Amino acid sequence: MNPLDAEIQIAKPRRRWLRALVGVTVSLALLWAGSYGWNAWSAYVGYLKYEPQEGDVIFQSLPHGPVVWAIEGVTKSPYSHCGIVAKKGAQWIVYEAYDGVAATPLKTFLFRGRGGGFVVYRLRDEYREHIPQTLKCCEDYVGRPYDIRYRLDDEKIYCSELIYKAYRDATNGQQLGELVKFGDMNWQPYETLIKQIEGGEVPVDREMITPVDLAKAPQLEPAFAHNLKVEQPVTAR
Repeated sequence: MNPLDAEIQIAKPRRRWLRALVGVTVSLALLWAGSYGWNAWSAYVGYLKYEPQEGDVIFQSLPHGPVVWAIEGVTKSPYSHCGIVAKKGAQWIVYEAYDGVAATPLKTFLFRGRGGGFVVYRLRDEYREHIPQTLKCCEDYVGRPYDIRYRLDDEKIYCSELIYKAYRDATNGQQLGELVKFGDMNWQPYETLIKQIEGGEVPVDREMITPVDLAKAPQLEPAFAHNLKVEQPVTAR
């Protein structure tokens, strides 16, 4: 066998391996594109159907990851993120604590949700007078970093805490949703991750406001849902 024939024989398996690798890569790319395309299409449909009002509280499921799995598992709810709607000039925005507290365009917020789904809760008529001041109080928190440990101090802020505190500040101390203790939730399956985040033991006595407990506030009622279930709020007091 001359050297050229030998090179050809060696190259054949390499070409087969390369074709297989390209095939797998293309398949994964198409799968990702299909998933992203459906997510974007679903979110766009919801975006077109939803008629926003200032003070709307939007809940969504974030893309899967260890922390999101833990949030949804610990709280036994698909609501892993939330924000509150406002209007700046001609643009609808959402105050949220995501990468820190910020005002995010409504479309950007909705397109981030898993499966393009979201649920909107709206303040009942007797509480809507608090909306302007609540939104002003949200603005006061803009720039604070995100709190991955979910504490209720003011140094760092998480998503449902932002809305809870803004409403509290706007109403001279009224609660929007019930605080719950970490130890009373389903934390055990996520103990390892929680300890990694805490750098220590699970904070079983820590009080927090979860997205789903915010959604169950008696001041709120469901107003719109798109590809995500509505958590039944408690009866208004």
